[in-house]
Amino acid sequence: MLSFTYERRFESHPAYPELWGIRKSIREMNGRMRRGSYAEREGMRSRMSRLRDRATELEILINADLFDSARVIASTLVSSNHRLLNGRRFPTLFIDEAAQALEAACWIAIRKADRVILAGDHCQLPPTIKCIEAARGGLDHTLMEKVVQQKPSAVSLLKVQYRMHEAIMQFPSDWFYHGELEAAPEVRYRGILDFDTPMNWIDTSEMDFREEFVGESFGRINKQEANLLLQELEAYINRIGKDRILDERIDFGLISPYKAQVQYLRSKIKGSSFLRPFRSLITVNTVDGFQGQERDVIFISLVRANEDGQIGFLNDLRRMNVAITRARMKLVILGDAATLTKHPFYKRLMLFIKKED
Repeated sequence: MLSFTYERRFESHPAYPELWGIRKSIREMNGRMRRGSYAEREGMRSRMSRLRDRATELEILINADLFDSARVIASTLVSSNHRLLNGRRFPTLFIDEAAQALEAACWIAIRKADRVILAGDHCQLPPTIKCIEAARGGLDHTLMEKVVQQKPSAVSLLKVQYRMHEAIMQFPSDWFYHGELEAAPEVRYRGILDFDTPMNWIDTSEMDFREEFVGESFGRINKQEANLLLQELEAYINRIGKDRILDERIDFGLISPYKAQVQYLRSKIKGSSFLRPFRSLITVNTVDGFQGQERDVIFISLVRANEDGQIGFLNDLRRMNVAITRARMKLVILGDAATLTKHPFYKRLMLFIKKED
């Protein structure tokens, strides 16, 4: 990939050695300028001016060659406004992960294009907006969302997925994608253990677990749920077999929507002698940190457990869509059903899993 970067292509151009030599000469003359006489300094200034002009000509030549011959130019949305692209127009612009791109940033690149293709999933995490006022003003609504809502005829869904077991796929497909997703034949029934169910919901509502506030940011944590998750993880590792996990590099993802829970899980794993051989195969992160990744086995700790049925940003169902769809072969959710199932999404999800279990 490095060989295709602008810097590497620039340095590989046939005219670059001359440019490099000129830049070196200018640096050397700058060093001698302090020691020479007035006449010598004036002569060097004149020569340096000519060298700089030549260097500019070479830079323009190299850049013109690079960009005129390139069939594809990749950049960030903001970098598309770079001076090197001034005056250039593109027949087609692809914006990848468009569902995570601010609309304003998209327009920086769009103004240079005749046709635009947005690629992404508006049912997964949106861009992070730290300013509440800006979010309320509409900055959290992406251009991709607007296209989906206002111009559905322009939208195409990639229906075949190549990641997860069909049972894990089915609920997100029904809830978010109108039941249109299909599992590719090679992943449809993929699993780790024979006669194992691909999805489990471990209900903690009868265990008297409770969420707590921690730290100055009042992050939420549920230590009992985290400890139970690690017990379930160890039990599943024993079921699979330690040697098999290490030989086949079966990997695990532990996901929680809350940073405090993630930090607690990480600290417990670090102190576990049982899990020490598998640390390189275990990733613990927030939902946001897991977007774009996948693991053979996913455990999700939902944390929330209260009498009021308050679930905070778990109300943003896109977050759960991301969490669920990280799993290839096995998904285990730990959550307080009494709290969570007051929301229709979590009620249907739990009933779906119990039906499959």
